[in-house]
Amino acid sequence: MSLVQPTLDLWEDDDRSVDHDRFTVLRTHTERIVADSADRVAWLRARAAGITATDVARLASLRGVEAVVAEKRFGSRFSGNPFTEHGREREPVIAAWVAATHGITPSSALFHAATNRAHLATPDGVGFDADGRVVLAEIKTTSTDWRAVPRHYLRQIWWQQYVVGAERTLFVWERHEDFVPVADEPRCRWIDRDDSQIAALIGLADLVLERLRTSRTR
Repeated sequence: MSLVQPTLDLWEDDDRSVDHDRFTVLRTHTERIVADSADRVAWLRARAAGITATDVARLASLRGVEAVVAEKRFGSRFSGNPFTEHGREREPVIAAWVAATHGITPSSALFHAATNRAHLATPDGVGFDADGRVVLAEIKTTSTDWRAVPRHYLRQIWWQQYVVGAERTLFVWERHEDFVPVADEPRCRWIDRDDSQIAALIGLADLVLERLRTSRTR
């Protein structure tokens, strides 16, 4: 089980939270950083207190809501495997390629949304396009020859766009066989923001938060 248990500060729904959210909506994304994964303990603790893009990736249905609620309440037994370890090793290399080819800087910051401090995301890269709009990068490694971006990763990307305030995300993936990359460079594709999908995800995420609040009063 995870050693980092949920802290419930961000689940409180009081007047101070409302006032704070009215103010933070005016802040840029750089003023809405909650933690940094360089301090892993603080980063994990902050993530446990809200709904992250990783959580939202699982919110395809009400069944997903219950799974996320259970994990938030009781922690997760998953601590990684060879595939996640390979991804952690390759991410800095791929992030350097993204920075060199697209000008999107690697990022390890955990952001909260402008209007809800419990809505959180840690994109792999943050930058700006030619018009000064925020763009993101999301990096994956895979042993599968994807023909399309998997749906759960799209949910993760849309959530990050909402939290940070981005219009597009460069989705970058590197395929490997037996943990050896199959090509000299990763593949990539731009994913545009989809506000209708984001609205649906916000509804499911808020349902998770409501279930967590209800569980505390039982």
